[in-house]
Amino acid sequence: MTSIRDTVLGRSATLTDRFEDSELASGPREVVLFEDSASLILDAAHRLVARLEELNSQHNRAQLCLTGGRIANRVYNRVADLLAASDLAGNSVEFWWSDDNFVPTDAPQRHAGEALAALAGQMRIDASLVHPMPAAGGSVTLEIAASNYATELGDTVFDICLLGLGSDGHIASLFPEHPASLSTSALVTAVSHAPDPPHERLSLTLNAINRSKEVWFLVSGEDKADAVAAALRPTDQAPLPPAARVLGTEQTLWLLDEAAAAHLAP
Repeated sequence: MTSIRDTVLGRSATLTDRFEDSELASGPREVVLFEDSASLILDAAHRLVARLEELNSQHNRAQLCLTGGRIANRVYNRVADLLAASDLAGNSVEFWWSDDNFVPTDAPQRHAGEALAALAGQMRIDASLVHPMPAAGGSVTLEIAASNYATELGDTVFDICLLGLGSDGHIASLFPEHPASLSTSALVTAVSHAPDPPHERLSLTLNAINRSKEVWFLVSGEDKADAVAAALRPTDQAPLPPAARVLGTEQTLWLLDEAAAAHLAP
């Protein structure tokens, strides 16, 4: 496939990053810039479908971890458009989530609902291959829900883990300086008192995210520029935000529009 980025800016860079966590190794991150969010979304959708097709040709099933947010949901809608002409079958991808709000299943704040609504329209997804995080309701507490999802995840390694970035620097539901973002051997954490509502959430830990083969950040907008700069050009004086501590074992890719990259040095 000819990359859509060849028709946009065609600018990429490889950065070498600093890590303060002893269990994380330093390594390169590739940054690809786009003129605007529409170009980013188009490239990300084509890139994702092509990569899933490639993975599917190499083994039986791709392990894909989805994220929430406005850009990710627009990518999923574009992916759905592309699936009609794709060779991907309903049992070719297994779906996981990096985080979700601990609210009832039918609440509009649920990340899983919007993503599945987009993808299921063009892909007959095998329900046994869909792993949404537990929803609120019944007698299951936030902590038990986190433990249950960790058990369900087990030794699964994501081929691709998609992530967004909050303007405050959070990824998944790991907020800067929040106890849930601390290093841990756990795979899933219960997030109480999140700075943004809903205040109860479930999130993969950095430990779980960083065992992904590939991590793709999808970031758009001027309001994200400071957070992008803090993640990709961290200073020695400030604690590293969660995004700066993420590194896939094979690839870490940042897809940014020009507005989000505005505060990066040339």
